Amino acid sequence: MSTTFLLIRHALKEKTRGDVGITDEGKSQAQLTAAYLQQYSVTAVIASPLRRVEETAAYIATAVQSPLQKEPRLRERANWGDMPGQTFEQFVEMWERCTADRNYIPPVGDSAGQAGERLGMVLSELAEQYPVDSTIVIVTHGGLITDWLVGAIPQQQLTQWHPEFIAVQSTLIPECSITELVYDKGKYKLISFASISHLNKERIEQKGK
Repeated sequence: MSTTFLLIRHALKEKTRGDVGITDEGKSQAQLTAAYLQQYSVTAVIASPLRRVEETAAYIATAVQSPLQKEPRLRERANWGDMPGQTFEQFVEMWERCTADRNYIPPVGDSAGQAGERLGMVLSELAEQYPVDSTIVIVTHGGLITDWLVGAIPQQQLTQWHPEFIAVQSTLIPECSITELVYDKGKYKLISFASISHLNKERIEQKGK
C-alpha cells in the first residue's frame, strides 16, 4: 500500500540566462527517457512550470499517455536571470552559499531548506490525492531534488549512494536522470538514485533486437 515517485531532472538546457528551453541533445535525452518510462503504469506526470522542464515533461506525458500537470512549487531554488544584471559567476556564488547554508535566503528565490520543503509538500499531497500503488512522475530540477533529499533522507542513507553526498550534491543529478522513491506510511525509501542507464542508446537498441 504505497506510492512510487520517479523524480526526473529536465533534459540538457540552453546555456544562457532566463527561462530557457532544451537543446537538440536534450530533446534526444527526453525522448529516450519517455520511451523508457513506457514500461511503467504511470498515474500522473507533474512538472515545474519552467520551460526546460515543460519541454522535457511533454515528451514523457505523450509517451505514457498521461495529461501534463504543472506545479509551481516544483520550480528550482533560484534561476539564473531572475535577478537583473546578475552575472553567471555571481549566480554560482549565490547558489553555492545556499547549498552550504540551507537556511540562507538569497536575494531572489528560496533557501535550500525552503525549496526542499516545497517538494516535500507536493510529494505528501500527491500521495494523499492519488490511489495507493500509484506511480507518479515528477519532472523538475536537479537542485530541488537534492534540496529535498538532504532534508528528508538520513545522511547515513545518502552516503550509501555517494560517500560525500552533502558536499558534492550539486554535481550528483545528471540531466534526465531518474531517482525512484517509495512512500509508505509517511516514510520514504530511496530505491535508486540519479540513474541514467536508460540514456544508453546502444543498450536500448540491443534490447530491442
